[in-house]
Amino acid sequence: MSGPLTSLAGRALDAIVVGGSAGGVEALSELLPVLPAKRGLSVFVVLHQPRDRSSLLPDLFASRCALTVCEPDDKQAIEANCIYFAPSDYHMLVDVGPQISLSADELVHFSRPSIDVLFESAADVYGARLLAIVLSGGNADGADGARAVHDAGGVVIVQDPRTARVPVMPQSALDRVTPDAVLPVAGISMLLNTLNAKEFPNDR
Repeated sequence: MSGPLTSLAGRALDAIVVGGSAGGVEALSELLPVLPAKRGLSVFVVLHQPRDRSSLLPDLFASRCALTVCEPDDKQAIEANCIYFAPSDYHMLVDVGPQISLSADELVHFSRPSIDVLFESAADVYGARLLAIVLSGGNADGADGARAVHDAGGVVIVQDPRTARVPVMPQSALDRVTPDAVLPVAGISMLLNTLNAKEFPNDR
């Protein structure tokens, strides 16, 4: 069920966006630690969570990842080799600069932060140099965003719904767009590990 994409090592990427909900923490625990510290990537993560309390995700992942992990402030400049977790009850957008914008606009798919909001804004800024990953979750958030990334020329990877703890989110993405690859989390991890190749086309 996988697509034609077999390696990311030769792909010019500046950023990765990841979205998930129920089952997402387990998937992120396998994916984020494999990302290389010196690849020059900026990584943005939206995981649906209760809006009435602070996110524990930055603390949970800081010691597990080679990249710097943080919860950003509004208008914070985006840096390479960092993972940005959307704060509770705020949409996280990628804006020109590039910088991060936080918004308290209406819920999208009953969620704030919204995966669609992140993916669509990142597609506008990064275009073909963006990789989007849709993980396990219980609603259709991320499907429109994945389509926006695809239409901008970026890479879209969707977790195989048959392997997701809650398959609704990845299946909704598959109903909206034909991704570059459909893989279990272990397969996505192996694919991301190809980013550890010694030479990268987007080195500066």
